[in-house]
This record gives sequence, structure tokens and C-alpha cells, in this order.
Amino acid sequence: MMQNVKIDSNQFLILVIFFTIGTGILEVPSVLAAETKQDAWITAIIGMGIGFLVIWFFTTLALWFPQLSYVQINELVYGKWIGKAVSVLFVMMSFIYSATLLFQSGNFLNTHIMPNTPMSALNILMAGIMVMGVYLGLETIARSAEIFGAIFFITFIVFVVLIAPDIQIDNIKPVFEAESKTMIKSSFFIVLLSSGNAIVLLMIFPAFVNDVKQAKKSFLLGNLIGGLIIIVITFFCISILGAVKTANEIYPTYELAKRISVGNFIERIEEVMALLWILSLYFKMILYFYASVLAIAQILNLKDYRPIIIPLGLIAAFLSLMIYPNIIYKQEWDNTTEKSLSLVVGIILPLLLAVVYGIRRKSLKKEPGK
Repeated sequence: MMQNVKIDSNQFLILVIFFTIGTGILEVPSVLAAETKQDAWITAIIGMGIGFLVIWFFTTLALWFPQLSYVQINELVYGKWIGKAVSVLFVMMSFIYSATLLFQSGNFLNTHIMPNTPMSALNILMAGIMVMGVYLGLETIARSAEIFGAIFFITFIVFVVLIAPDIQIDNIKPVFEAESKTMIKSSFFIVLLSSGNAIVLLMIFPAFVNDVKQAKKSFLLGNLIGGLIIIVITFFCISILGAVKTANEIYPTYELAKRISVGNFIERIEEVMALLWILSLYFKMILYFYASVLAIAQILNLKDYRPIIIPLGLIAAFLSLMIYPNIIYKQEWDNTTEKSLSLVVGIILPLLLAVVYGIRRKSLKKEPGK
């Protein structure tokens, strides 16, 4: 099952960057500002620092079994049936999150870009592109990420240059006004969103990456670069919009882009920010979906994952229209169920896996893949 598929470390780097940024480029500033106000950018730094340690743990765990995917590692360490049960939770998280991102893309486009287009049509179109990408395979996904990665970074640099003159340092004062306990608690939103959920990348790393040693560096560097982009965006939102407006906006970065005005000629380029967000969201969504499809195929011992792509894509599209009645419900879901699911699957279960492996290491040392 795709044992001959390999991507290079640079392609993996771009995928990690896109995954780390994900939806955070539009949503993180609002969530952090609501709890830590003008210290939101500092909270983002704390969160990415903790998240970097999580990614380091993931790379260490995966390199114990360089030829196996995360699902295969579960079965090897826990045993066949317990391993499959743990992997089902992994599939549940990755598949639900792919449907969640479908909802977010459709809701954003329907609200801000194409209000006269039914959200169902937008979701189905995005789901079709997602299914097509996964069907064409990991190599195609990685190559397209390289192309769009260049577009993303050029556009982001232009955005930073155009919006930087509007920074007002007074908006970030006083610094460290929020309590340390509150900042650390709020930082876990980023830890789970950008690092904990990156457990899905262990379906790719290191088994499907050419240079394993370089791939580890790409994993860490990609998380660092993606984190820096989120920190920069959060700083701009706080220093330009102010903490109160940032906290009250669902998509503060989109509102930030509306402020750009150069010589009364370059204006109203918020669609540029929408492009950045859609690109990062799409690749994070497709990685969630790819991980869930491949994981299901491995759990069921299928020779090829392609026959289940279209049925699962249809289910994801339908689920994206049903999962959230409205945006308020989604925000409540994010603060409760999603956090718990990400914590269990992305942090607790990998830690438990490491503990069990430490206990069973001697008996497993002769197993294939180790």
C-alpha cells in the first residue's frame, strides 16, 4: 500500500508549514486576544515554544520505527486488536477535522467572498478538490504544495510590507499585563491546533520521506516557520486593530487586510489574505483526509486505499454541512469537544505509546520495522 511512494524533505517541509499555519492565520489572534488581550502575541510565542517540544517528541517517537506509519506502530506496540482500537480514535479525529475544515472554508467563502453561492455548493466543490488530490497520491500533493508554497510566501511578504506602516506600538502596551497562568493556559490552544494535531503527519513521516535525517529537520523547521508566521500575524492584529477589536472579530486578519491603503491606489486587497488562508487550510484539510483514508485502509488491511476515497469524501462533504448548525455552536465545540479530542489523540495517546514501548522494548526489539 503505497510502499514505493516517497517525497523529498523539502516537499515535506512545505507540507509541515502549511499544516502548522492551517486555520490559525485567521483564527488564532481572535482566540488569544479574547483571553490575554494585548499580550496575545506573547501567548503565541509561548504556545509555539511548547508546540515545538511536542513536534520534537513526535519525531523521536516516529524514528523508533522508521519503516512504519503511526497506525502500524500502534499495532506493533499495543498488539493487533488494542492497536486497531487506538487507531480508530486517530481516524475519528483526522476524519472529523477534515470535515470541520470543509465547513470552515465554505462558511468563510459564503460569508465574505461569495454570499450568493449556497454553502453546500462551495463545500462540495472543495471536497471534490480534496478527493482528487488524495486520489492522485502523496507525491502529487507534495509537488503542488511546492508550487503553492512559493505563491504563499511571496504573497505573505507583500502583505507584511504593505501593512507594517500601520503598526501602533501603544496598542501592545502594557506588556505582560495578563497573568502568567492565563497566558500558559491560553497558549495550549496553539499547542493543540498547530502541534498536537500534527500527529497525523506520522502517517507520512518518516516512512514516506526519502532522507529520514533531513526529514526530521524539516519537521522541526516547518513547525518553527509556521509558528513564526502565526506570531507575526497575531502581533500585527494586536498592534494595528487593538486587542478589543481583535477579540471581537471572528476573522481579525481578514479585517486587518482591509486596512491596507497605498497612495489611494492599492486598496481592498483582503482577498489576498483570503488566498493565504484558503491555501493553508486546503493543505491541512487534505493531510487530515489523506491520513484518515490511509489509516482506515491499514486498519482493514486493504491492498489499496483508493477504492474508499470517494465514499469517504462524500461522507466528509455531508458531515461538513451537518456538523455545525452555526458559527456559535462551532466556537463552543472548539472550546470543549475539539480541545479534548486533540488532547487525547495528539498528546496523551502518543505519550502512552512511548511508555508502553519503553516497557515492552526488549520483547519488541526483534520485530520488523524496529
